[in-house]
Amino acid sequence: MSESISALYDAADAESGRLTPQDAGCGRIARTVSPDPDTTLPDIPSLLNLAREGDAESLRALLERFGGQVWNAIHTDIGPTWRASLDADDVMQVTYMEAFLNVGRLAATDEAGFVSWLTRIARNNLRDAIRELGRQKRPSPAQRVHAGDADASSLALLEQLAQTTGTPSRAVASREAAETIRGMLDRMPADYARVIRMYDLEGREITVVAEALGRSPGAVHMLRSRAHDLLRELLLEHTDFLTRTA
Repeated sequence: MSESISALYDAADAESGRLTPQDAGCGRIARTVSPDPDTTLPDIPSLLNLAREGDAESLRALLERFGGQVWNAIHTDIGPTWRASLDADDVMQVTYMEAFLNVGRLAATDEAGFVSWLTRIARNNLRDAIRELGRQKRPSPAQRVHAGDADASSLALLEQLAQTTGTPSRAVASREAAETIRGMLDRMPADYARVIRMYDLEGREITVVAEALGRSPGAVHMLRSRAHDLLRELLLEHTDFLTRTA
């Protein structure tokens, strides 16, 4: 993994526990009133360019300035059915982390474009969380892994990831899959790796994982979805285990 990507992963790990929704303009006052522009900051296009180039402080400044707008939008999207397991703070924590991991793909050139990009990430996270919370109410045995059998659970995870990319190589053995996935997890942000290890490989209940990570069940589902996306991309890029569909 390149130094720049590694640095962004480190920043994402730091932000997942450091940049809270309140830090990003989502305190009690700013949840309903947008923060006044900070005239000491560089202009928005300059911050966007610096963030794209991997400058974590520039992205942090953008999140602090505009995160409250996204929080407000997400808060109104969460219906009463899910509020016991999920809130806008949960969504924003995962959204900030994903912003650090994907800022290199940001095409926005102004405030509206950045807010739209961040809102899209947040709403995708919310959608994934609600979908998985719904599945928890009617779990499918096929979705559970082989708890206690690291090799079998790794192969089961590989097959699950292949559902959206193609089929895993028929030559993959359970032991090889386990070793490869362990190696890929070491390349990922810590919380992503912990969710996969605890839920997908060890078969722990979502409430246990949530307590261990200090997050809500909804936040864990969002982390797991994003972790699967990243693991899938790493496997596609660095191994022959998965093949992209045409």
